[in-house]
Amino acid sequence: MSQQQLQQLSQELQEIQEEIEALEANVESLQQEKIEVDEAIEALETLETGSTVQVPIGGGAYLRATIEDIDEAIVDLGADYAAEFEEDDAVDALENKKEHLDDRIDEVNEEIAELESESEKLEQQAQQLQQQAMQQQMQGMGGGPEGDE
Repeated sequence: MSQQQLQQLSQELQEIQEEIEALEANVESLQQEKIEVDEAIEALETLETGSTVQVPIGGGAYLRATIEDIDEAIVDLGADYAAEFEEDDAVDALENKKEHLDDRIDEVNEEIAELESESEKLEQQAQQLQQQAMQQQMQGMGGGPEGDE
């Protein structure tokens, strides 16, 4: 019975570890998105109407373009929606987006901490089961005076 329990605990531990790894990848993705938002904020705050920029067109290719009006910034709002903002409002929208990313990062990190705590408990249970199994084997091998009858 204890061997079956150990296998079950081992499987649960592996599933938890895989979930932790997926959540950690999610955090990295959210942090990368936050870096991109910071870069967009910096661009909005430093560029002016008439500035020349390089615009990505995909595949690692860029075109030079001139900003016609810095107060016509289009910001992705999520869920396939975007809106046009004046410069200051665009920065505010991006700052708001960054706050939501921070909140999500915190939530995911809390999930990771909970899973790590659960993993530690399962590891302790597995160690206890292993110790019990070893004790049972030792008792079975040792025999003692009662086992010689």
